[in-house]
Amino acid sequence: MTFDPPPSAFSGQGLGCVRGGRVVFAHLDFRVGPGEALMLLGPNGSGKSSLLRVMAGLLKPAAGQLTWGEGEAGDDAEAHAARTHYVGHHDAVKPVLTVAENLRFWARLHEPHAGKAAGAVEHALERFGLAHLRDIPGKMLSAGQKRRTNLARLLAAPSPLWLLDEPTTALDRASIAVLEDVFAGHRAQGGMVVLSTHQDVALPGAAVLRLDQFALAEDEE
Repeated sequence: MTFDPPPSAFSGQGLGCVRGGRVVFAHLDFRVGPGEALMLLGPNGSGKSSLLRVMAGLLKPAAGQLTWGEGEAGDDAEAHAARTHYVGHHDAVKPVLTVAENLRFWARLHEPHAGKAAGAVEHALERFGLAHLRDIPGKMLSAGQKRRTNLARLLAAPSPLWLLDEPTTALDRASIAVLEDVFAGHRAQGGMVVLSTHQDVALPGAAVLRLDQFALAEDEE
């Protein structure tokens, strides 16, 4: 998979987030370039999920801005959505659709060419060990199978920027190893990975951003 146009660096400057009247983080900067990875760490409530939603354009920051290359990421919300894959806590698996139908739905959102989309789906099924489950409805999948189906859309509908919130939840060690290999392949092609996690995930050379360092001090409130 090659990206056209090639990915640009993605960064945030002076970001702040307020949820429920509480300042979650403030004065936060980050940068992730093509082929790079960023790992978000911190205790529950430190803002990891909120930052990922801000990065995805699903939550408007209270302060600061996001940039893609030389331009503001928010200037074209549709373009930012097209270059971004956000995988949250909840697996977006439609219960009445089969595993393959779920992946085809996501693939066609990103790839209008039916043949290319079908090829991407088959690759995703094989890569995440889902080929034998292709005709099983989402409602019959285990938690781990749902998680793998949700992660498989990263390959079924390729995008340069992956934003993942606790992606290893419900995965066994073998599935985590597959995901780590998928991350490595994505980065080798210039893709970017940003994830939050409480588990050990192999992301060689990844930068680390500790969200608790950006909590607003009491004397700043």
